[in-house]
Amino acid sequence: MPDLSELVQHWGYVAIFVVVVLGNVGLPVPEETVLALAGYLVREGVLRLPLTLAVGVVSAAVGDNVGYWIGRRLGRPTIERYGACVGITPPRMERIEGFVTRYGTLGVFAARFVPGVRVLGGPLAGAGGLPALPFVVANVLGALVYVPYAVGVGYALAWGLGPWLRRIGKVEHVALLVVAVVVIVALVRHGARTIKRRRSAG
Repeated sequence: MPDLSELVQHWGYVAIFVVVVLGNVGLPVPEETVLALAGYLVREGVLRLPLTLAVGVVSAAVGDNVGYWIGRRLGRPTIERYGACVGITPPRMERIEGFVTRYGTLGVFAARFVPGVRVLGGPLAGAGGLPALPFVVANVLGALVYVPYAVGVGYALAWGLGPWLRRIGKVEHVALLVVAVVVIVALVRHGARTIKRRRSAG
C-alpha cells in the first residue's frame, strides 16, 4: 500500500483532487482517508484550509456527477459487471440501489456519509433514472457538508495528537491512517443507523 501521507504532501491539492474524483466516480480508493490526511496537513501548515476545502468540494461534486452520467449512459448491467469486479455482491448492489431509489435526493445526500454506498451512489442514481437537477443539488449539498467533516476529522486529530505523533516519526503515518479510518467509519455508521431509525419511526 502506498504511503498516502507522502503522496498528499508531495502532490498536494492535485492528489486530493484526483483521489476524491476517482472515489466519487465509483473506484474503490481511500478518498475519506486522503481528506482526513489533508486536514492533518492543514493543521501542520503544509496545506491551506480554504484551498483544501475548495478542492475537496469541487472534486467530490465533479466525481459524483461523472459517476451519475456513467450510470445514466451505460445502465444497470454495466454497473453490475463493474461491481462484481471490485467485490460488490448482487445483494449488496440491491441494498445500495434500494437505499438511493427509496430516499431519492435525500438518499444521494446521505450516501456520501456511508462507506460502501457512496462509491456507487452516483452511478446507481443515474441508472435508476433520478432526474439530473435534483441529483446535482443533493450531490453539491452533500459535498459541502461531507468534505469539511472529513477534513475536520484529520485537523482535530492533528490538533490533539500532532505533537506526540511528530515525536515518533514515521509511525505517525500508520497511526493517523488507523485512527482516521476508525473514527470516520464509526461516525458514519452511527449517522446511518440514526437516519434509518428515524425513517422507521416515521
